[in-house]
Amino acid sequence: MRQPTKPFALCVDNADYKASLILGKVYRIIPDPEAAKDDLVRIVDESGEDYLYHKTHFVFVDFPRAIAKKIRSLEVATA
Repeated sequence: MRQPTKPFALCVDNADYKASLILGKVYRIIPDPEAAKDDLVRIVDESGEDYLYHKTHFVFVDFPRAIAKKIRSLEVATA
């Protein structure tokens, strides 16, 4: 399994993680090649910390540069 090439993950399944993941929310991916070997992706979740989740919980997406920058700035503002 390769590392996702998209920098963001859209949550499409929060089963067993209802407090940590919000359906339909976009999360930032933190590259983790070792975790990717096990089909896991490192996500900064609702706790504000990064955790590993199975890739099936997400659809991987990218946005135009201006939108990606806005998403990252919102993340910093709410931290």
